[in-house]
Amino acid sequence: MTDSPLTLAQPEDAHTRAEWEAATAAVLRKSRRLVDDDPDGAVWDKLTRTTLDGIGITPLGLPGGAAAAVRPSREGAWDIRSLVADPDAKLANEAALVDLDGGVTSLWLAADADTDVATTLKDVLLDLAPVVLDAPSATTAVAEAFLALPGAKHPDSNLGIDPLGVMLRDIPLAVDEAVAELQTLARKADQHDIRAIVVDATAAHDLGASDGQELGWSIAAGVAYLRWLTDHGLSLADAARQIEFRYAATDEQFPTIAKLRAARVLWARVLELSGLTGDDAPPQRQHAVTSRPMLSKYDPYVNMLRGTVAAFAAGVGGADAVTVLPFDSANGRPDGFGRRIARNVNHLLIDESHVAAVADPAGGAYAVEQLTADLAAAGWAEFQQLETEWEGGHDFDPFRARIAAVVEKRENDIARRKRPLTGLSEFPNLAETLPERVADPLNDRVRRYGASFEALRDEPAAQPVFLATLGTIAQHTARATFVSNLLAAGGIAVDVAGPTAGVADLTAAYDAQPVVCLAGTDAAYEEWGAAAAAALREAGATYVIIAGKPVDYADDSAAMGVDALGFLTRTRERLA
Repeated sequence: MTDSPLTLAQPEDAHTRAEWEAATAAVLRKSRRLVDDDPDGAVWDKLTRTTLDGIGITPLGLPGGAAAAVRPSREGAWDIRSLVADPDAKLANEAALVDLDGGVTSLWLAADADTDVATTLKDVLLDLAPVVLDAPSATTAVAEAFLALPGAKHPDSNLGIDPLGVMLRDIPLAVDEAVAELQTLARKADQHDIRAIVVDATAAHDLGASDGQELGWSIAAGVAYLRWLTDHGLSLADAARQIEFRYAATDEQFPTIAKLRAARVLWARVLELSGLTGDDAPPQRQHAVTSRPMLSKYDPYVNMLRGTVAAFAAGVGGADAVTVLPFDSANGRPDGFGRRIARNVNHLLIDESHVAAVADPAGGAYAVEQLTADLAAAGWAEFQQLETEWEGGHDFDPFRARIAAVVEKRENDIARRKRPLTGLSEFPNLAETLPERVADPLNDRVRRYGASFEALRDEPAAQPVFLATLGTIAQHTARATFVSNLLAAGGIAVDVAGPTAGVADLTAAYDAQPVVCLAGTDAAYEEWGAAAAAALREAGATYVIIAGKPVDYADDSAAMGVDALGFLTRTRERLA
Protein backbone atom coordinates (compact mmCIF):
# COMPACT_ATOMS: atom_id res chain seq x y z
CA MET A 1 0.00 0.00 0.00
CA THR A 2 2.93 2.38 0.64
CA ASP A 3 4.05 1.94 -3.00
CA SER A 4 0.65 2.88 -4.45
CA PRO A 5 0.88 5.40 -7.31
CA LEU A 6 -2.34 7.01 -6.08
CA THR A 7 -1.48 10.18 -4.12
CA LEU A 8 -4.29 11.38 -1.90
CA ALA A 9 -2.61 14.51 -0.53
CA GLN A 10 -0.76 17.49 -1.93
CA PRO A 11 2.92 17.76 -0.93
CA GLU A 12 2.10 20.57 1.52
CA ASP A 13 -0.49 18.31 3.18
CA ALA A 14 1.92 15.45 3.82
CA HIS A 15 3.23 15.23 7.37
CA THR A 16 5.59 12.94 9.21
CA ARG A 17 4.88 10.86 12.28
CA ALA A 18 7.14 13.17 14.30
CA GLU A 19 5.06 16.19 13.30
CA TRP A 20 1.87 14.47 14.40
CA GLU A 21 3.45 13.48 17.71
CA ALA A 22 4.60 17.06 18.33
CA ALA A 23 1.16 18.54 17.57
CA THR A 24 -0.61 15.94 19.70
CA ALA A 25 1.84 16.34 22.58
CA ALA A 26 1.20 20.08 22.60
CA VAL A 27 -2.51 19.45 23.14
CA LEU A 28 -1.87 16.90 25.92
CA ARG A 29 0.50 19.31 27.69
CA LYS A 30 -2.21 21.97 27.71
CA SER A 31 -4.56 19.49 29.36
CA ARG A 32 -1.75 18.44 31.77
CA ARG A 33 -1.79 14.84 30.59
CA LEU A 34 1.85 15.34 29.65
CA VAL A 35 4.48 17.47 31.38
CA ASP A 36 7.15 19.52 29.65
CA ASP A 37 9.82 16.88 30.28
CA ASP A 38 7.84 14.07 28.61
CA PRO A 39 8.97 13.20 25.08
CA ASP A 40 6.52 13.78 22.25
CA GLY A 41 6.47 10.03 21.60
CA ALA A 42 4.72 9.52 24.96
CA VAL A 43 1.44 10.42 23.26
CA TRP A 44 1.11 6.82 22.08
CA ASP A 45 1.03 5.46 25.63
CA LYS A 46 -1.34 8.18 26.79
CA LEU A 47 -3.85 7.72 23.98
CA THR A 48 -3.74 3.96 23.47
CA ARG A 49 -6.76 2.15 24.91
CA THR A 50 -6.40 -1.48 25.97
CA THR A 51 -9.24 -3.91 25.31
CA LEU A 52 -10.35 -6.70 27.61
CA ASP A 53 -8.18 -9.02 25.50
CA GLY A 54 -5.12 -6.89 26.24
CA ILE A 55 -5.03 -5.48 22.70
CA GLY A 56 -3.84 -1.92 22.41
CA ILE A 57 -6.00 0.31 20.19
CA THR A 58 -3.77 3.16 19.10
CA PRO A 59 -5.01 6.69 18.37
CA LEU A 60 -3.74 6.53 14.80
CA GLY A 61 -3.42 3.70 12.31
CA LEU A 62 -0.03 3.46 10.64
CA PRO A 63 1.00 1.68 7.43
CA GLY A 64 3.05 -1.47 7.48
CA GLY A 65 0.70 -3.80 9.36
CA ALA A 66 -1.10 -6.94 8.23
CA ALA A 67 -4.13 -6.85 5.93
CA ALA A 68 -7.04 -9.29 6.10
CA ALA A 69 -6.85 -11.79 3.28
CA VAL A 70 -10.54 -12.73 3.46
CA ARG A 71 -13.16 -10.24 2.37
CA PRO A 72 -16.93 -10.38 2.94
CA SER A 73 -18.81 -12.45 0.39
CA ARG A 74 -22.02 -10.45 0.77
CA GLU A 75 -23.13 -8.51 -2.27
CA GLY A 76 -25.43 -5.59 -1.64
CA ALA A 77 -27.80 -5.28 1.28
CA TRP A 78 -27.59 -7.60 4.24
CA ASP A 79 -30.47 -9.84 5.30
CA ILE A 80 -32.66 -7.96 7.82
CA ARG A 81 -33.58 -10.57 10.41
CA SER A 82 -36.12 -10.05 13.19
CA LEU A 83 -36.40 -12.06 16.38
CA VAL A 84 -39.82 -13.64 16.99
CA ALA A 85 -40.13 -14.89 20.56
CA ASP A 86 -43.71 -14.48 21.78
CA PRO A 87 -44.96 -17.76 23.35
CA ASP A 88 -48.47 -16.98 22.11
CA ALA A 89 -48.42 -18.42 18.59
CA LYS A 90 -51.05 -16.03 17.22
CA LEU A 91 -49.27 -12.97 18.58
CA ALA A 92 -45.95 -14.30 17.31
CA ASN A 93 -47.48 -14.83 13.87
CA GLU A 94 -48.90 -11.32 13.87
CA ALA A 95 -45.51 -9.87 14.79
CA ALA A 96 -43.74 -11.93 12.13
CA LEU A 97 -46.12 -10.84 9.37
CA VAL A 98 -45.94 -7.19 10.42
CA ASP A 99 -42.13 -7.38 10.36
CA LEU A 100 -42.10 -9.02 6.93
CA ASP A 101 -44.52 -6.41 5.58
CA GLY A 102 -42.23 -3.76 7.08
CA GLY A 103 -39.19 -4.89 5.13
CA VAL A 104 -37.71 -7.68 7.24
CA THR A 105 -36.27 -10.39 4.99
CA SER A 106 -35.85 -13.33 7.39
CA LEU A 107 -37.10 -14.57 10.76
CA TRP A 108 -35.23 -15.81 13.83
CA LEU A 109 -37.70 -17.97 15.74
CA ALA A 110 -37.09 -18.57 19.45
CA ALA A 111 -39.10 -21.64 20.39
CA ASP A 112 -39.54 -24.44 22.93
CA ALA A 113 -41.48 -27.68 23.25
CA ASP A 114 -44.78 -25.79 23.59
CA THR A 115 -44.33 -23.65 20.47
CA ASP A 116 -46.96 -24.10 17.77
CA VAL A 117 -44.63 -23.72 14.79
CA ALA A 118 -47.37 -24.08 12.17
CA THR A 119 -49.46 -21.28 13.67
CA THR A 120 -46.46 -19.05 14.30
CA LEU A 121 -45.39 -19.30 10.64
CA LYS A 122 -48.87 -19.26 9.12
CA ASP A 123 -48.93 -17.27 5.85
CA VAL A 124 -45.15 -16.84 5.89
CA LEU A 125 -43.77 -17.58 2.42
CA LEU A 126 -41.09 -20.03 3.48
CA ASP A 127 -39.53 -20.22 0.01
CA LEU A 128 -38.92 -16.45 0.06
CA ALA A 129 -38.23 -15.71 3.74
CA PRO A 130 -35.53 -17.74 5.49
CA VAL A 131 -36.39 -18.99 8.98
CA VAL A 132 -33.66 -19.70 11.53
CA LEU A 133 -34.75 -21.75 14.53
CA ASP A 134 -33.52 -21.29 18.10
CA ALA A 135 -34.94 -24.03 20.34
CA PRO A 136 -32.23 -25.12 22.80
CA SER A 137 -34.62 -27.11 25.00
CA ALA A 138 -36.52 -28.82 22.17
CA THR A 139 -34.28 -28.81 19.11
CA THR A 140 -35.56 -31.96 17.43
CA ALA A 141 -39.26 -31.36 18.08
CA VAL A 142 -39.18 -27.81 16.72
CA ALA A 143 -36.99 -28.81 13.75
CA GLU A 144 -39.31 -31.67 12.83
CA ALA A 145 -42.32 -29.37 13.07
CA PHE A 146 -40.65 -26.86 10.77
CA LEU A 147 -39.60 -29.49 8.22
CA ALA A 148 -43.15 -30.85 8.20
CA LEU A 149 -44.55 -27.54 6.97
CA PRO A 150 -45.65 -27.82 3.34
CA GLY A 151 -43.66 -26.31 0.49
CA ALA A 152 -40.02 -25.66 -0.20
CA LYS A 153 -37.82 -23.84 2.31
CA HIS A 154 -35.48 -20.97 1.53
CA PRO A 155 -31.88 -22.29 1.26
CA ASP A 156 -30.76 -19.84 3.97
CA SER A 157 -33.16 -21.36 6.49
CA ASN A 158 -31.45 -23.11 9.39
CA LEU A 159 -32.59 -25.66 11.98
CA GLY A 160 -30.42 -23.88 14.56
CA ILE A 161 -28.69 -26.90 16.10
CA ASP A 162 -26.00 -25.83 18.58
CA PRO A 163 -25.51 -28.40 21.37
CA LEU A 164 -22.24 -26.88 22.61
CA GLY A 165 -23.84 -23.47 22.92
CA VAL A 166 -26.76 -25.03 24.77
CA MET A 167 -24.40 -26.67 27.25
CA LEU A 168 -22.44 -23.44 27.71
CA ARG A 169 -25.70 -21.78 28.73
CA ASP A 170 -26.06 -24.51 31.39
CA ILE A 171 -29.12 -26.03 29.77
CA PRO A 172 -29.04 -29.80 30.54
CA LEU A 173 -28.00 -31.86 27.54
CA ALA A 174 -26.35 -35.25 27.11
CA VAL A 175 -23.39 -35.04 24.74
CA ASP A 176 -23.94 -38.43 23.08
CA GLU A 177 -27.60 -37.68 22.46
CA ALA A 178 -26.73 -34.21 21.18
CA VAL A 179 -24.21 -35.60 18.67
CA ALA A 180 -26.73 -38.12 17.38
CA GLU A 181 -29.38 -35.39 17.15
CA LEU A 182 -27.02 -33.14 15.22
CA GLN A 183 -26.12 -35.85 12.72
CA THR A 184 -29.73 -36.87 12.15
CA LEU A 185 -31.01 -33.34 11.66
CA ALA A 186 -28.03 -32.41 9.49
CA ARG A 187 -28.96 -35.19 7.07
CA LYS A 188 -32.58 -34.03 7.01
CA ALA A 189 -31.53 -30.45 6.46
CA ASP A 190 -29.36 -31.55 3.56
CA GLN A 191 -32.34 -33.33 2.04
CA HIS A 192 -34.34 -30.08 2.21
CA ASP A 193 -31.41 -28.00 0.86
CA ILE A 194 -31.20 -25.87 4.00
CA ARG A 195 -28.65 -25.48 6.79
CA ALA A 196 -28.70 -27.32 10.09
CA ILE A 197 -26.24 -25.67 12.48
CA VAL A 198 -25.84 -22.26 14.09
CA VAL A 199 -22.64 -21.71 16.05
CA ASP A 200 -24.11 -19.19 18.48
CA ALA A 201 -21.14 -17.28 19.87
CA THR A 202 -23.54 -15.04 21.78
CA ALA A 203 -23.74 -17.91 24.26
CA ALA A 204 -20.23 -16.85 25.32
CA HIS A 205 -20.87 -13.13 24.83
CA ASP A 206 -23.96 -13.21 27.04
CA LEU A 207 -21.86 -14.66 29.87
CA GLY A 208 -19.50 -11.69 29.58
CA ALA A 209 -16.81 -13.04 27.24
CA SER A 210 -14.36 -10.71 25.52
CA ASP A 211 -14.23 -10.42 21.73
CA GLY A 212 -11.25 -12.77 21.57
CA GLN A 213 -13.00 -15.35 23.74
CA GLU A 214 -16.15 -15.10 21.63
CA LEU A 215 -14.09 -15.69 18.49
CA GLY A 216 -12.19 -18.59 20.03
CA TRP A 217 -15.40 -20.26 21.21
CA SER A 218 -17.03 -19.95 17.80
CA ILE A 219 -14.09 -21.51 15.97
CA ALA A 220 -13.74 -24.33 18.52
CA ALA A 221 -17.45 -25.14 18.30
CA GLY A 222 -17.37 -24.95 14.51
CA VAL A 223 -14.43 -27.36 14.34
CA ALA A 224 -16.19 -29.77 16.71
CA TYR A 225 -19.25 -29.79 14.46
CA LEU A 226 -17.10 -30.38 11.38
CA ARG A 227 -15.56 -33.40 13.08
CA TRP A 228 -18.92 -34.81 14.18
CA LEU A 229 -20.42 -34.46 10.71
CA THR A 230 -17.46 -35.77 8.72
CA ASP A 231 -17.12 -38.73 11.10
CA HIS A 232 -20.58 -39.79 9.96
CA GLY A 233 -20.39 -39.57 6.22
CA LEU A 234 -20.63 -35.92 5.20
CA SER A 235 -17.87 -34.47 3.09
CA LEU A 236 -15.92 -31.60 4.61
CA ALA A 237 -17.34 -29.13 2.09
CA ASP A 238 -20.92 -30.27 2.75
CA ALA A 239 -20.36 -30.10 6.50
CA ALA A 240 -18.95 -26.57 6.26
CA ARG A 241 -21.93 -25.45 4.18
CA GLN A 242 -24.26 -26.62 6.97
CA ILE A 243 -22.90 -24.06 9.45
CA GLU A 244 -23.87 -20.46 10.12
CA PHE A 245 -22.16 -18.33 12.79
CA ARG A 246 -23.88 -15.85 15.11
CA TYR A 247 -21.87 -13.04 16.70
CA ALA A 248 -22.76 -10.14 18.98
CA ALA A 249 -22.41 -6.60 17.67
CA THR A 250 -21.80 -3.97 20.35
CA ASP A 251 -21.64 -0.19 20.44
CA GLU A 252 -17.84 -0.46 20.41
CA GLN A 253 -17.79 0.23 16.69
CA PHE A 254 -14.28 -0.62 15.55
CA PRO A 255 -13.85 -3.76 17.70
CA THR A 256 -17.14 -5.07 16.27
CA ILE A 257 -16.05 -4.40 12.70
CA ALA A 258 -12.70 -6.06 13.34
CA LYS A 259 -14.28 -9.03 15.15
CA LEU A 260 -16.46 -9.95 12.18
CA ARG A 261 -13.54 -9.54 9.79
CA ALA A 262 -11.30 -11.64 12.05
CA ALA A 263 -13.94 -14.37 12.29
CA ARG A 264 -13.86 -14.84 8.52
CA VAL A 265 -10.07 -15.00 8.56
CA LEU A 266 -10.07 -17.65 11.30
CA TRP A 267 -12.71 -19.84 9.69
CA ALA A 268 -10.99 -19.66 6.31
CA ARG A 269 -7.76 -20.74 8.02
CA VAL A 270 -9.55 -23.72 9.63
CA LEU A 271 -10.91 -24.84 6.26
CA GLU A 272 -7.52 -24.35 4.64
CA LEU A 273 -5.79 -26.50 7.26
CA SER A 274 -8.54 -29.07 6.76
CA GLY A 275 -7.84 -29.25 3.04
CA LEU A 276 -10.47 -26.87 1.63
CA THR A 277 -9.20 -23.91 -0.38
CA GLY A 278 -10.39 -21.62 -3.13
CA ASP A 279 -13.87 -22.21 -4.52
CA ASP A 280 -14.14 -25.49 -2.59
CA ALA A 281 -14.15 -23.62 0.74
CA PRO A 282 -17.57 -22.06 1.45
CA PRO A 283 -17.29 -18.57 2.98
CA GLN A 284 -18.33 -18.12 6.58
CA ARG A 285 -21.96 -17.05 6.79
CA GLN A 286 -22.42 -14.54 9.60
CA HIS A 287 -25.48 -13.44 11.52
CA ALA A 288 -24.77 -10.42 13.74
CA VAL A 289 -27.18 -9.52 16.53
CA THR A 290 -26.94 -6.37 18.61
CA SER A 291 -25.66 -7.20 22.07
CA ARG A 292 -28.24 -7.93 24.74
CA PRO A 293 -25.81 -7.35 27.68
CA MET A 294 -25.07 -3.80 26.49
CA LEU A 295 -28.73 -2.77 26.78
CA SER A 296 -30.07 -0.90 29.80
CA LYS A 297 -33.60 -1.04 31.15
CA TYR A 298 -33.18 2.47 32.55
CA ASP A 299 -33.37 5.32 30.03
CA PRO A 300 -34.03 2.59 27.43
CA TYR A 301 -34.26 5.09 24.57
CA VAL A 302 -30.47 5.35 24.66
CA ASN A 303 -30.57 1.75 23.45
CA MET A 304 -31.69 3.10 20.08
CA LEU A 305 -28.30 4.76 19.74
CA ARG A 306 -26.45 1.69 20.95
CA GLY A 307 -28.34 -0.50 18.50
CA THR A 308 -27.72 1.87 15.60
CA VAL A 309 -23.96 1.98 16.19
CA ALA A 310 -23.85 -1.80 16.59
CA ALA A 311 -25.88 -2.40 13.42
CA PHE A 312 -23.67 0.01 11.48
CA ALA A 313 -20.58 -1.85 12.68
CA ALA A 314 -22.14 -5.19 11.77
CA GLY A 315 -22.95 -3.99 8.27
CA VAL A 316 -19.51 -2.47 7.75
CA GLY A 317 -17.94 -5.64 9.15
CA GLY A 318 -19.64 -7.65 6.41
CA ALA A 319 -22.35 -9.56 8.29
CA ASP A 320 -24.69 -11.48 5.98
CA ALA A 321 -27.68 -11.03 8.29
CA VAL A 322 -28.25 -8.43 11.01
CA THR A 323 -30.74 -8.42 13.88
CA VAL A 324 -31.29 -5.20 15.78
CA LEU A 325 -32.87 -6.01 19.14
CA PRO A 326 -35.67 -3.53 19.97
CA PHE A 327 -34.67 -0.73 22.33
CA ASP A 328 -37.10 -1.96 25.03
CA SER A 329 -35.78 -5.54 25.04
CA ALA A 330 -34.19 -5.12 28.47
CA ASN A 331 -37.58 -4.12 29.90
CA GLY A 332 -39.26 -7.31 28.75
CA ARG A 333 -40.90 -8.52 25.57
CA PRO A 334 -40.76 -5.63 23.07
CA ASP A 335 -43.92 -3.96 21.81
CA GLY A 336 -44.81 -3.05 18.23
CA PHE A 337 -43.14 0.35 18.39
CA GLY A 338 -39.85 -1.13 19.55
CA ARG A 339 -39.93 -3.74 16.80
CA ARG A 340 -40.67 -1.10 14.15
CA ILE A 341 -37.80 1.12 15.24
CA ALA A 342 -35.47 -1.91 15.26
CA ARG A 343 -36.20 -2.94 11.69
CA ASN A 344 -36.13 0.65 10.48
CA VAL A 345 -32.58 1.07 11.77
CA ASN A 346 -31.52 -1.41 9.09
CA HIS A 347 -33.50 0.43 6.41
CA LEU A 348 -31.88 3.73 7.38
CA LEU A 349 -28.41 2.21 7.15
CA ILE A 350 -29.04 0.35 3.90
CA ASP A 351 -31.41 2.57 1.92
CA GLU A 352 -30.57 6.06 3.17
CA SER A 353 -26.96 5.82 4.32
CA HIS A 354 -25.95 3.23 1.66
CA VAL A 355 -23.70 1.42 4.11
CA ALA A 356 -24.17 -1.83 2.17
CA ALA A 357 -23.07 -0.33 -1.15
CA VAL A 358 -19.43 -1.25 -0.48
CA ALA A 359 -18.53 -4.84 0.40
CA ASP A 360 -15.74 -4.07 2.87
CA PRO A 361 -15.66 -0.31 3.57
CA ALA A 362 -13.18 -0.71 6.44
CA GLY A 363 -10.77 -2.73 4.30
CA GLY A 364 -7.41 -1.05 3.89
CA ALA A 365 -7.83 1.22 6.92
CA TYR A 366 -4.58 0.73 8.82
CA ALA A 367 -6.17 0.85 12.27
CA VAL A 368 -8.95 -1.61 11.39
CA GLU A 369 -6.60 -3.98 9.61
CA GLN A 370 -4.27 -4.06 12.61
CA LEU A 371 -7.14 -4.58 15.05
CA THR A 372 -8.47 -7.37 12.82
CA ALA A 373 -5.08 -9.09 12.91
CA ASP A 374 -4.76 -8.65 16.69
CA LEU A 375 -8.25 -10.01 17.34
CA ALA A 376 -7.64 -12.93 15.00
CA ALA A 377 -4.50 -13.79 16.98
CA ALA A 378 -6.39 -13.54 20.30
CA GLY A 379 -9.24 -15.68 18.93
CA TRP A 380 -6.85 -18.31 17.58
CA ALA A 381 -5.05 -18.53 20.93
CA GLU A 382 -8.39 -19.05 22.71
CA PHE A 383 -9.38 -21.68 20.12
CA GLN A 384 -6.14 -23.61 20.71
CA GLN A 385 -6.72 -23.44 24.46
CA LEU A 386 -10.21 -24.86 24.08
CA GLU A 387 -8.95 -27.59 21.75
CA THR A 388 -6.50 -28.67 24.45
CA GLU A 389 -9.14 -28.59 27.18
CA TRP A 390 -11.62 -30.59 25.10
CA GLU A 391 -9.26 -33.45 24.26
CA GLY A 392 -10.70 -35.60 27.03
CA GLY A 393 -14.27 -34.31 26.84
CA HIS A 394 -16.12 -31.03 26.79
CA ASP A 395 -15.20 -29.43 30.11
CA PHE A 396 -16.42 -25.83 30.04
CA ASP A 397 -15.27 -24.87 33.54
CA PRO A 398 -11.83 -23.51 32.53
CA PHE A 399 -13.44 -21.41 29.79
CA ARG A 400 -16.07 -20.09 32.19
CA ALA A 401 -13.28 -19.21 34.64
CA ARG A 402 -11.49 -17.17 31.96
CA ILE A 403 -14.75 -15.41 31.16
CA ALA A 404 -15.23 -14.69 34.87
CA ALA A 405 -11.84 -12.97 34.94
CA VAL A 406 -12.91 -10.75 32.03
CA VAL A 407 -16.22 -10.01 33.73
CA GLU A 408 -14.38 -8.91 36.88
CA LYS A 409 -12.17 -6.59 34.86
CA ARG A 410 -15.16 -5.11 33.01
CA GLU A 411 -17.14 -4.73 36.24
CA ASN A 412 -14.27 -2.81 37.80
CA ASP A 413 -14.16 -0.44 34.82
CA ILE A 414 -17.93 0.06 34.96
CA ALA A 415 -17.88 0.57 38.72
CA ARG A 416 -15.29 3.32 38.30
CA ARG A 417 -17.17 4.64 35.28
CA LYS A 418 -14.22 4.16 32.99
CA ARG A 419 -16.82 2.43 30.81
CA PRO A 420 -19.72 4.85 31.23
CA LEU A 421 -23.28 3.67 30.65
CA THR A 422 -25.32 6.65 29.53
CA GLY A 423 -28.61 6.93 31.38
CA LEU A 424 -27.48 4.49 34.04
CA SER A 425 -24.04 5.16 35.51
CA GLU A 426 -23.90 8.58 33.80
CA PHE A 427 -26.69 11.16 33.43
CA PRO A 428 -29.40 9.10 35.18
CA ASN A 429 -32.95 10.39 35.48
CA LEU A 430 -34.53 9.40 38.78
CA ALA A 431 -37.89 10.81 37.68
CA GLU A 432 -38.23 8.66 34.55
CA THR A 433 -41.14 6.28 34.01
CA LEU A 434 -40.03 2.97 32.55
CA PRO A 435 -42.04 1.34 29.77
CA GLU A 436 -44.08 -1.58 31.11
CA ARG A 437 -43.42 -4.84 29.30
CA VAL A 438 -44.21 -8.52 29.88
CA ALA A 439 -41.23 -10.42 31.31
CA ASP A 440 -39.04 -12.00 28.64
CA PRO A 441 -37.27 -15.28 29.56
CA LEU A 442 -34.55 -14.49 26.99
CA ASN A 443 -33.27 -11.81 29.37
CA ASP A 444 -32.52 -14.53 31.91
CA ARG A 445 -29.74 -15.78 29.62
CA VAL A 446 -27.62 -12.69 30.18
CA ARG A 447 -26.20 -10.46 32.85
CA ARG A 448 -26.34 -6.94 31.52
CA TYR A 449 -23.24 -4.80 31.86
CA GLY A 450 -25.13 -2.34 34.02
CA ALA A 451 -26.76 -4.97 36.26
CA SER A 452 -25.09 -3.67 39.43
CA PHE A 453 -26.31 -0.12 38.87
CA GLU A 454 -29.74 -1.40 37.82
CA ALA A 455 -30.01 -3.30 41.11
CA LEU A 456 -29.45 -0.05 43.01
CA ARG A 457 -32.00 1.80 40.89
CA ASP A 458 -34.54 -1.00 41.35
CA GLU A 459 -34.74 -0.14 45.07
CA PRO A 460 -34.31 3.64 45.46
CA ALA A 461 -32.90 4.94 48.72
CA ALA A 462 -35.55 5.75 51.30
CA GLN A 463 -34.09 9.19 52.09
CA PRO A 464 -32.31 11.87 50.07
CA VAL A 465 -28.84 13.26 50.70
CA PHE A 466 -28.65 16.89 51.75
CA LEU A 467 -26.44 18.62 49.17
CA ALA A 468 -24.69 21.36 51.12
CA THR A 469 -23.70 23.74 48.32
CA LEU A 470 -21.03 26.22 49.30
CA GLY A 471 -21.14 29.65 47.65
CA THR A 472 -22.97 30.95 44.60
CA ILE A 473 -24.40 28.76 41.84
CA ALA A 474 -21.45 29.58 39.61
CA GLN A 475 -19.06 28.50 42.36
CA HIS A 476 -20.66 25.20 43.33
CA THR A 477 -22.46 24.02 40.18
CA ALA A 478 -19.64 21.89 38.72
CA ARG A 479 -19.19 19.69 41.78
CA ALA A 480 -22.87 19.77 42.71
CA THR A 481 -23.80 18.47 39.27
CA PHE A 482 -21.11 15.80 39.40
CA VAL A 483 -22.12 14.42 42.78
CA SER A 484 -25.87 14.70 42.07
CA ASN A 485 -25.46 12.54 38.96
CA LEU A 486 -23.26 10.11 40.87
CA LEU A 487 -25.82 9.72 43.66
CA ALA A 488 -28.68 9.39 41.17
CA ALA A 489 -26.83 6.48 39.55
CA GLY A 490 -27.34 4.67 42.86
CA GLY A 491 -31.01 5.56 43.20
CA ILE A 492 -30.28 8.37 45.68
CA ALA A 493 -32.05 11.73 45.39
CA VAL A 494 -30.66 15.01 46.72
CA ASP A 495 -32.10 18.03 48.53
CA VAL A 496 -30.09 21.03 47.38
CA ALA A 497 -29.33 23.92 49.71
CA GLY A 498 -28.97 26.36 46.81
CA PRO A 499 -26.84 29.54 46.87
CA THR A 500 -25.24 30.11 50.27
CA ALA A 501 -23.03 32.77 51.76
CA GLY A 502 -22.04 31.02 54.95
CA VAL A 503 -22.73 28.36 57.55
CA ALA A 504 -25.97 30.00 58.67
CA ASP A 505 -27.48 29.65 55.18
CA LEU A 506 -26.61 25.92 55.13
CA THR A 507 -28.10 25.13 58.52
CA ALA A 508 -31.22 27.11 57.65
CA ALA A 509 -31.77 24.92 54.56
CA TYR A 510 -30.88 21.69 56.35
CA ASP A 511 -33.85 19.39 57.11
CA ALA A 512 -32.48 16.63 59.36
CA GLN A 513 -31.16 14.33 56.63
CA PRO A 514 -28.67 11.84 58.11
CA VAL A 515 -26.23 12.14 55.19
CA VAL A 516 -24.91 15.45 53.86
CA CYS A 517 -22.54 16.15 51.00
CA LEU A 518 -20.47 19.31 50.71
CA ALA A 519 -20.12 20.68 47.18
CA GLY A 520 -18.04 23.73 46.38
CA THR A 521 -14.68 24.97 45.21
CA ASP A 522 -11.36 24.06 46.79
CA ALA A 523 -11.13 27.65 48.05
CA ALA A 524 -14.54 27.38 49.72
CA TYR A 525 -13.56 24.11 51.36
CA GLU A 526 -10.40 25.69 52.74
CA GLU A 527 -12.25 28.78 53.94
CA TRP A 528 -15.34 27.32 55.60
CA GLY A 529 -15.73 23.64 54.71
CA ALA A 530 -14.70 22.39 58.17
CA ALA A 531 -17.04 24.84 59.87
CA ALA A 532 -19.90 23.80 57.59
CA ALA A 533 -19.34 20.12 58.34
CA ALA A 534 -19.19 20.76 62.09
CA ALA A 535 -22.37 22.85 62.06
CA LEU A 536 -24.27 20.23 60.07
CA ARG A 537 -23.14 17.48 62.43
CA GLU A 538 -24.36 19.55 65.34
CA ALA A 539 -27.69 19.99 63.54
CA GLY A 540 -28.13 16.21 63.23
CA ALA A 541 -26.06 14.91 60.33
CA THR A 542 -24.39 11.58 61.07
CA TYR A 543 -22.34 11.14 57.88
CA VAL A 544 -20.53 13.82 55.92
CA ILE A 545 -19.31 13.42 52.33
CA ILE A 546 -17.24 15.88 50.36
CA ALA A 547 -17.35 16.23 46.58
CA GLY A 548 -13.66 16.26 45.80
CA LYS A 549 -10.51 14.97 47.40
CA PRO A 550 -10.63 13.45 50.92
CA VAL A 551 -10.37 15.78 53.92
CA ASP A 552 -10.06 14.98 57.60
CA TYR A 553 -13.41 16.55 58.55
CA ALA A 554 -15.46 14.35 56.14
CA ASP A 555 -16.32 10.65 56.46
CA ASP A 556 -16.17 9.93 52.72
CA SER A 557 -15.34 11.62 49.44
CA ALA A 558 -16.31 11.41 45.79
CA ALA A 559 -14.10 12.54 42.92
CA MET A 560 -13.43 11.48 39.36
CA GLY A 561 -12.29 7.86 39.23
CA VAL A 562 -14.02 6.90 42.48
CA ASP A 563 -15.32 3.34 42.78
CA ALA A 564 -18.90 4.48 42.22
CA LEU A 565 -20.53 1.22 43.24
CA GLY A 566 -18.54 1.07 46.47
CA PHE A 567 -19.27 4.72 47.26
CA LEU A 568 -22.99 4.37 46.51
CA THR A 569 -23.29 1.19 48.56
CA ARG A 570 -21.68 2.88 51.58
CA THR A 571 -23.91 5.91 51.21
CA ARG A 572 -27.07 3.85 50.94
CA GLU A 573 -26.13 1.94 54.08
CA ARG A 574 -25.97 5.25 55.95
CA LEU A 575 -29.37 6.25 54.56
CA ALA A 576 -31.06 2.95 55.51
